[in-house]
Amino acid sequence: MTHSPALLEVRGLHRLGLGPVSFDLAPGECVIVQGPSGAGKSLLLRALADLDPNGGEVRLEGTPRATVPAPTWRRQVTYVASEPGWWGETVGTHFADWPEAISTVESLGLSAECKDWPVDRLSTGERQRLGLARALLIAPRVFLLDEPTSALDLDAQANVEAAVGARLTSGSAALWVSHDAAQAARLASRALSVAGGVVTDAAL
Repeated sequence: MTHSPALLEVRGLHRLGLGPVSFDLAPGECVIVQGPSGAGKSLLLRALADLDPNGGEVRLEGTPRATVPAPTWRRQVTYVASEPGWWGETVGTHFADWPEAISTVESLGLSAECKDWPVDRLSTGERQRLGLARALLIAPRVFLLDEPTSALDLDAQANVEAAVGARLTSGSAALWVSHDAAQAARLASRALSVAGGVVTDAAL
């Protein structure tokens, strides 16, 4: 367990199928979230982002979530789904400032030309990386990453880990759902295990 001041404090978080859950997340920390499919890992991340009805207390840098407008909270505690959502026909329509986005997109191993690519022709791995790029550009304090590298080869995984790692170095934190033991060992100092909606500390 870290002894740094908490960036995110979670006390008694609960929703249908999950909890209650209590833990702290320190600045610069990556905590791996483990557990079988259907155990409640995505429910945990979505509850923290306040995307689904839930109860309990969550604080970011001491500020109660209940006092923060939901859109503002979700820009600071950002959920990145394993299958990101899309609303436009091309990649570029999902980025407010494409010139600003290029360096982030390229850092994840994608070409600047992907701006004009049709979303419906993207591979799963391309969609995952572009979804993460959108989150990186928001620059949240906490990343909630739901298997962000599950469809990626080792080189692309390394790019994603480096990009998120750079944000951790600057003081953000991450909850990272992963089934990859080697990845967990590279990224995290501790883990949370989710089983049947019950969340416990776990060894890496």
